[in-house]
Amino acid sequence: MKKKFGKLFLIFSIIGPGIITANAGNDAGGVTTYSVIGAHYGYSMLWGLFAIGIGLAVVQEMNARMAVVTGKGLSDLIRERYGVRWAFFAMLVLIVANLGVCIGDFAGIAASLELFKISKYISVPILTIMIWVVMTKGNYSKAEKVFLLLTLTFFAYIITAIMVKPDWGTVISRITSPKANLTSDYWLQLIGMVGTTITPYMQFYLQSSIVDKGILLKEYKYEKLDVYLGTVWGILTALFITVCTAETLFKAHKLVETAQDAAVALKPLAGSYSFALFAIGLFGASFLACCIIPLSTSYAVCEAFGFESGLDNKIKDAPIFFGLFLFMLIVSMIVVLIPGLSLVNIILVTQQIAGILCPVVLIFMIKLVNDKEIMGEHVNNKLQNFIAKFTVILIIVLVILGFVGNFI
Repeated sequence: MKKKFGKLFLIFSIIGPGIITANAGNDAGGVTTYSVIGAHYGYSMLWGLFAIGIGLAVVQEMNARMAVVTGKGLSDLIRERYGVRWAFFAMLVLIVANLGVCIGDFAGIAASLELFKISKYISVPILTIMIWVVMTKGNYSKAEKVFLLLTLTFFAYIITAIMVKPDWGTVISRITSPKANLTSDYWLQLIGMVGTTITPYMQFYLQSSIVDKGILLKEYKYEKLDVYLGTVWGILTALFITVCTAETLFKAHKLVETAQDAAVALKPLAGSYSFALFAIGLFGASFLACCIIPLSTSYAVCEAFGFESGLDNKIKDAPIFFGLFLFMLIVSMIVVLIPGLSLVNIILVTQQIAGILCPVVLIFMIKLVNDKEIMGEHVNNKLQNFIAKFTVILIIVLVILGFVGNFI
């Protein structure tokens, strides 16, 4: 009995990075993207979500495996294997993508609380301070508990989806029997879906957090479980968000441009509880991402250039790490607080930018995870390589189709 409890305790002590990372991808931009897709296209894009989910599972597992085998973060490996110039290029791609997405998530915090009549000029500064305190007054273990608690807010979307009473047979049939709408906007929305499901910052954060947590190779089977559970949970959340708006807004022919619009539109169609749950889910998703994205950026840049990093350090011992984290928070807060600025397009465009930049990060990962000098016997097998490369090709093809469609 003691042995079983000991094993269970070990599993729970390891689980965290995979679940947090996958759910951080369902941020304000993710909720907006899935809401708009459901409202505009109904269930016709669910096939893409299923395909992306398979790719996400493989990519996240590659990340976790590299972390436990090498004990190093992704940016650290890029610098060691390909030099400072390529590391600088990768970090530039990451910072561009991350800052845009972080601004979108601060906009998500503001939008979710404005639904409850709380001004962004009150909510955003207070929550910025809260994020800074959570990340600097504890250690990684304490911060991880906060992150895991925030993932519980995603249950709001499951409850909302059940409340609107969809035909689950139709949902399943649209996943297995795709009916694509071949327009440029359809492809661009699909790129956005990829960008918000497999984002560059997720790959850097997952690997760094596993290293920071000190998970060993002998414990890897439990971390693999964490990664797969996180992927399933993240994709199901995206599915439920899409179902919520497809079953209500699409059928009522109500087009929306933001998750905030979707929450308001749900009120007369599905009731006040649906409105409140949708808004709570948006807040939890935004707040989680506003913690993870700056943290991911700080980890990656410091690892790439050899600066001290990690939440277990004091500010004076890792000034670049905490300084970059604070920079991301302050810039995002300032942009969101600009009077009269509409952040709708920023949220959607940043997801598309993330989708476009994603192949750059994935190509680095595929090359590294197949390098026997780094990974030894733990390189990818043929199936893993096929799915990972297919994911990269799929993203590139979608980007091309989206841009070509704009000129047809």
